Amino acid sequence: MKIGIIGAMQMEVDNLKEALSDPSEERCSGVCFVRGTLDGHEVVAAVCGIGKVFAAICAEAMILRYHVDMVINIGVAGSLTKDLGVLDIALADQVVQHDMDTSPLGDPVGLLSGINRVFLPGNEAMRSLMAECIREEGIRYLTGAVATGDQFLADEEKKALIRERFGAIAAEMEGGSIGQVCYMNEVPFAILRSISDSDGGAMDYQTFAESAAEQAIAVVLRFISRAGELEL
Repeated sequence: MKIGIIGAMQMEVDNLKEALSDPSEERCSGVCFVRGTLDGHEVVAAVCGIGKVFAAICAEAMILRYHVDMVINIGVAGSLTKDLGVLDIALADQVVQHDMDTSPLGDPVGLLSGINRVFLPGNEAMRSLMAECIREEGIRYLTGAVATGDQFLADEEKKALIRERFGAIAAEMEGGSIGQVCYMNEVPFAILRSISDSDGGAMDYQTFAESAAEQAIAVVLRFISRAGELEL
């Protein structure tokens, strides 16, 4: 099984690279892809960059060039619910692009024209195994919709609107476009996000970034070790 991992931070991929056997690097479409083996599985990892276009470029290149059987996207997100605090994990059951809006034409906000969907579901088997791995790591998490847009959300009214409109538990800038690329290519995907801010405040960014990267890779390594259990 070939597992693709798209990270938000270089330290995430660097931490993963240390665990790989015979790692190598290659650039494609401006993205550095790291390849190696772990627990009998081929692994391809990359840092996609910020925003939906960079994320889509990375996901498409990963799928078409390296022929991964699944894509895992890790990174950070802002909480949209009091039930998720800093360094808790949002595990997506579906993704939505909150900034897609052709509603003046009579469409619902978030509709992806051409495929006529608002929400794109993550793979249930991947999500179930990922949830087990998160619990085994002792990390608090919540499953729900994750909303994506090319905006760093700081306005509380905007956050509330996205929560109410889509029932989303977290917001970020890449997962929805990665989900769309995977959906179009019929590749299973899972998306998990470490929460970087909440109503309870946020820790120093460098401390947070290091902790978020460590916990994300711990979950991913555990997932890879059990990937043979999956029936996709």
